[in-house]
Amino acid sequence: MLARALHAQASIISCMNSSSMISQRFRGFLPVVVDVETGGFNPATDALLELATCIIQMDDDGWLSPGDVQVRHLAPFEGANIEQAALEFNGIRPDHPLRPSVREADGLGSLLKPVRQALKDTDCKRAVLVGHNAHFDLSFLNAAIERVNYKRNPFHPFSCFDTATLGGLAYGQTVLARAVDAAGLDWDSSSAHSAAYDTERTAALFCNIVNRWRHLQDLEER
Repeated sequence: MLARALHAQASIISCMNSSSMISQRFRGFLPVVVDVETGGFNPATDALLELATCIIQMDDDGWLSPGDVQVRHLAPFEGANIEQAALEFNGIRPDHPLRPSVREADGLGSLLKPVRQALKDTDCKRAVLVGHNAHFDLSFLNAAIERVNYKRNPFHPFSCFDTATLGGLAYGQTVLARAVDAAGLDWDSSSAHSAAYDTERTAALFCNIVNRWRHLQDLEER
């Protein structure tokens, strides 16, 4: 079974060209890592306070690597609920005078525009959200997009790649910090629970796991 799966991946990679490799690898989807920091658990009522993205890249040999991480600190939308317990968890102070927050619509627009451009550059049809417990991030992203009436959302509305699941498969770990550690990657607990850092580490973990599968394919062919 493993041999057949690895052979299938090898066949995919062998027919790729440099302009569309990642499109063919993920059936027309472009993986984009997203992490959110919020004021609670309800995407309809609770504030979206931080949003970070990282577009996954693929080189000419089919290996993945994280792109640059982009992050926006968002001002809570009017009437947003913010739970004190959430702020204690993520350390965000929404009313801090030095916090560089922008309106939700502006922050979303500036982060999603590069994703849309990347879709054109890679011949991909839609972006697919990669996240740790990805449906949580996707629910807040979808709610914000609907709230600001953003047009031409590049993300698939419900499909996603979850590194909690992938980490459990590859390393037997579903907690982000433990999965990152099991993968032999660095983890800084003092930087955790910021959208930028969690996005960067989730991207590194996702690339590590997909590349590990590719390495198995190379070993199978020897």
